[in-house]
Amino acid sequence: MEDVTRRGWLRPGGPLRTSQGAAIAGIIFGVLLITALVLLRISVPAHPEMAGAWLADPRRRTAVAVALNLIPFAGIAFLWFIGVLRDRIGEREDRFFATVFLGSGLLFVAMLFVAAAVSGGLIAAASQPSGAPGAGTLALGRDITATLINIYSMRMAAVFTLTTVTIARRTGIMSRWLTVAGIAVALVLLIGVGISAWAELLFPAWILALSADILVAGLKVPAGRTRTAPPG
Repeated sequence: MEDVTRRGWLRPGGPLRTSQGAAIAGIIFGVLLITALVLLRISVPAHPEMAGAWLADPRRRTAVAVALNLIPFAGIAFLWFIGVLRDRIGEREDRFFATVFLGSGLLFVAMLFVAAAVSGGLIAAASQPSGAPGAGTLALGRDITATLINIYSMRMAAVFTLTTVTIARRTGIMSRWLTVAGIAVALVLLIGVGISAWAELLFPAWILALSADILVAGLKVPAGRTRTAPPG
């Protein structure tokens, strides 16, 4: 067993602690969160005439249930992504930006989980034969969920993106085009997320692109070598 650990993915300094681990976790997060958000957007009306009326459609209820069940796994993958990315940065990590990077990432996941829990609780209550919540309760739950996702969690995603871009510029772990794209995504999430509900897809899409870039860069590095930041 010890010999297998030394030679396999569990060995110290192995792939799960370097670029491949961050890339795989980021790709999983991006795919799961994009899928969940798209399912929610196409299943729940943006401005329903009556709160909770869409729950009468079993296909919509199923789609929302699938989306809510994907979110915990997306959050787990995102936490793994943060941990492996910090490990990759290593001693080059700046304490100030590292604190904001980690704090914004944790807050993003926490608010995403709370929003999913509120939605899941309301849907579960609405399906009870003993009596569904009133229209006012359903409307309140929907507004809380929308506020948590569209305003608070997306702002934390913007802060996370900005700090990631800043750290990446200093350590040289990100392609230049991803740096520019990250700044643009952060500005949209900070200022223009209320303009379109689909803007929230930019964050997981950017993480997905970043993860693919890390994976490709890691595959280009010969065995036994690690990618280092460019001088200067």
